[in-house]
This record gives sequence, structure tokens and C-alpha cells, in this order.
Amino acid sequence: MPFSEKKLHEFYSEVGESERLSVLDTSALPAHIAIIMDGNGRWAEKQGLSRSKGHAAGVDALRETITACVRLGIPVLSAYAFSTENWKRPKKEVDFLMQLFADTLIKELPLFHQEEVKLKLIGDLSELPKKTQDTFQKGLRETAQYGNMTLVLAVNYGGRAEIVRATKRIVEQGYKPEVLTEDLFAQNLYTEGLPDPDLLIRTSGEMRLSNFLLFQLAYAEFYLTDTLWPDFSRSDLLSALLAYQKRNRRFGKAK
Repeated sequence: MPFSEKKLHEFYSEVGESERLSVLDTSALPAHIAIIMDGNGRWAEKQGLSRSKGHAAGVDALRETITACVRLGIPVLSAYAFSTENWKRPKKEVDFLMQLFADTLIKELPLFHQEEVKLKLIGDLSELPKKTQDTFQKGLRETAQYGNMTLVLAVNYGGRAEIVRATKRIVEQGYKPEVLTEDLFAQNLYTEGLPDPDLLIRTSGEMRLSNFLLFQLAYAEFYLTDTLWPDFSRSDLLSALLAYQKRNRRFGKAK
């Protein structure tokens, strides 16, 4: 479903955002948005629910965000789903998340087909349960031909581990130190072929990267919100984009 102003305005009119949307410059949107989806557990606690209910509610927020980004014409959306450090959480919660990943992808594949979204996974998938791995591989196969948007899911991902992995790959390929460049290094990252994020959104009020895309986020604009991830809506995404368009991106140069 290609980007169109008409479809975008119809989509945002549903939540009464036509006026603010009219201020958005759709010709100057980020090519890549990265999101640290934080606050599922706290959201659940506030509702008097189990943490698992919070993670399930977070899926709804991601679905809304994917659809909004397709309507906006955003080429790449990255979402931090499970870090290498998240294995330290209670086994019951980790097991639930692994099952949730598998169940959600099967459930949401029709959305991927409808919106023509290509799935890309980054992280060490070999440590995931076989059912989760198999489901992810199914999603990769079935969406490989799509080009409206690429959804990058970071699962069992750590930025430091990615940098170490890239370094090992370069050494194994026999490159000498004197020929190493930033471009060569980037070609050996999980995100090879994708633009670096222009905008990082982190929910729940936390102010840290949490080991996410450490190399790639060097010049991203940060947008931090107190909104807990399950409450993050298309209106919140619009707020982030309007804030982004007010930034003066100099990349180290003078104004």
C-alpha cells in the first residue's frame, strides 16, 4: 500500500489529529525510526495486572506504530524487543515472552501481507527456543519480497555483542587494520544495508540506550517520553515526529 497524503489524513482523522498532522512536513520525515519499547511491566502494575498482560498490551502498541509508519511512508522501523540482558529476568517471564513472540508473529502475518512490510531480525537467534526460531524464519520467508517498509525486530540483541561480532567477522575475512573503515565495519553489523536511525524514541521516561544500536545511533535525534509503551499511540508518534522536525541536525558541523 504505497504512501499517499489522502490515506495518511484519513488514518489520523480517526484520532482527531488532522490539525497537527497538517503541520507535519511529510517530505522531511526520518528514513529510519528506532524505538526502545519500555514500560510494559510498569503499565501492568499500574493496572493491577501481571507483567505478562503488559507485554501483551505492548504488542497492540507496536501494531499501531507499524501501521502509522506505513501510512507516513517511513522506510525503516526498528523495535527493541528482547535484549541480551533480558535473560536475567524471571524464567516464567522469559518463557512467556518467547511464546508471545511466536504467537504474535503468526497472528500478525496478515498485517505484514496487507501493508507489504518486510521483516528483518537482528540479534543472536540461535539461543531462542526452536519454536520461536522456526516462526521467525517463516515470517522472514513470507515477507522477503515486500518493500513498503522494513520492520527490524531486535531479539536477543546487544549493541556491544554486535560490535564484537562485527570485529570477529572482519578478522575472519582477513582484512588488515589499515584498511578498516567505518563503512567496512557497518557492512559487518546486523543492520548491513539499512540507513542509520535518524530518530530514537524511548518510552517510560528512562534516559539510557540500554545497549541498543550503539554504533548506529551516533547521530540520531533522541525523543524521550514518559508515556509507557502500551499507551504509545499514533498521536504520540506524531508528537515525536513534530519534535524531530524542529531539530537542527548539524552532524558536527557549524550552523
